Amino acid sequence: MEYIIRKGEPKDLQDAFRLVMELAIYEKGEHNVSNTPEKMLADGFGENPVFEFFVAETVAEKPEIVGMALTYVRYSTWRGKCLWLEDLIISEPYRQFGLGKKLLDNVIKRAIETEMGLVIWQVLDWNTPAINFYKKCGAVLEPEWINCVVYPEKLQTWQFGKF
Repeated sequence: MEYIIRKGEPKDLQDAFRLVMELAIYEKGEHNVSNTPEKMLADGFGENPVFEFFVAETVAEKPEIVGMALTYVRYSTWRGKCLWLEDLIISEPYRQFGLGKKLLDNVIKRAIETEMGLVIWQVLDWNTPAINFYKKCGAVLEPEWINCVVYPEKLQTWQFGKF
């Protein structure tokens, strides 16, 4: 089967969200998803877009989106503009066909075109297939960095000015 990689469009958001949910289920975190295709439409294609994405689509009589890579710009005081790869998702039946590498290649090309200081992303420490894939691609996995997160329920009870 043939595939194309192209920039995501508003019409792709239902399929993109389906892939997000597939990933959330794989990571046993579907109960944490509060995003919707409607929010993604506003956030990605509204007045001030905050992300862009690429899709992997089958070339067939009825094309199907089977993968995506969603990115946004973040800023590093050390490196300047950086491209953050939020998710790289390939639907399970379509893995092992090189689509992940093709999507990652497009992310890297985008970083070069937009003069990013680096491309950065996260991978769960138990996701051995993804870890092995990223290592094979030449990514450096930096074990000394720890993620810090404030979740919505804590935002509402944040103790300003107190310890």
